[in-house]
Amino acid sequence: MINGAHVILYSRDAEADRAFLRDVLRFPHVDAGGGWLVFRLPPAELAVHPAEASDRELYLMCDDVHTTVRELTALGVEFTEPVSSAGWGLRTALRLPGGGVVGLYQPRHEVAHGG
Repeated sequence: MINGAHVILYSRDAEADRAFLRDVLRFPHVDAGGGWLVFRLPPAELAVHPAEASDRELYLMCDDVHTTVRELTALGVEFTEPVSSAGWGLRTALRLPGGGVVGLYQPRHEVAHGG
């Protein structure tokens, strides 16, 4: 029935964020027409957390957060917070060129995506 998920990031500078995803994170992509890039994401998983209000959050996952932070910092990526420990993993956040913030974490739990 469901064959995938489509994530949308809203941005004040969509062109800069698309270039970041294409050139820095090197996500494969297709041109959906007129330069509108749609990116293939790494394997994904979905979790539902309790909260006072419904919301959404995006985290990219990696095998070694410290190495990934070093590699991305060398490419000019700004991190908005230091790596910290949470019960479920090590986490930080990076700033997109358009001003948005995306989480990055190294899970401590078994992953569901099988990638």
